[in-house]
Amino acid sequence: MARKIPPQDFGSIRVRTPDCHPGQRIGIMGGSFNPPHDGHRIAAEAAIKRLRLDQLWWLITPGNPLKTGNGSGAPGINGRRDLVRAFARGPRMKITSFEHELGTRYTAGTLAFLKRRHPAVRFVWVMGADNLATFHRWQHWRDIASTMPIAVVDRPGWRHAALASPAAQVLAKFRLSETDAPLLVNQKPPAWLILTTRLSSLSSTALRNATPDVVKR
Repeated sequence: MARKIPPQDFGSIRVRTPDCHPGQRIGIMGGSFNPPHDGHRIAAEAAIKRLRLDQLWWLITPGNPLKTGNGSGAPGINGRRDLVRAFARGPRMKITSFEHELGTRYTAGTLAFLKRRHPAVRFVWVMGADNLATFHRWQHWRDIASTMPIAVVDRPGWRHAALASPAAQVLAKFRLSETDAPLLVNQKPPAWLILTTRLSSLSSTALRNATPDVVKR
């Protein structure tokens, strides 16, 4: 279904990921988190509970190529790590920014690296319904869908747009029932589902606009 990601140097031992072990169930939730908010925490907690994860990695990215507001006005990686710590609570929550060391801005390359670095770990990509709505615009999005199962966490006002999106239509036959959430990490990709959970209308963009002196310092 997917084209192979172009060969890249993703094997550097200098790239450090959180500790993990073969057989563990680990969710990857990527984002610029500029700033993090309760919506992110709700998604992380829902993924851990519903997917029965051993860990949930908050992957702080250098910036989202499809979004504005990730440039010079955004806090650096270290500043955003400090902000995320207030939300990523609990022993199963892990904060990482290894993508910065890896040298790729695109999710497809990052997930390919993880599968090569930790082939015996059962990873699942966690994203919001707003991301599914624009997923077809992501670099090598078909490769992402063929690399890891995907858990889409519902967000207010986005469910219809997400399910009507070009990517969702292409992947429709690979969608699992929400009741199969605990089984998702064991599925051969493509495999995805939507998690219905407590909703938060907060967004990083709204928070940046509301408190520019706080989150852009």
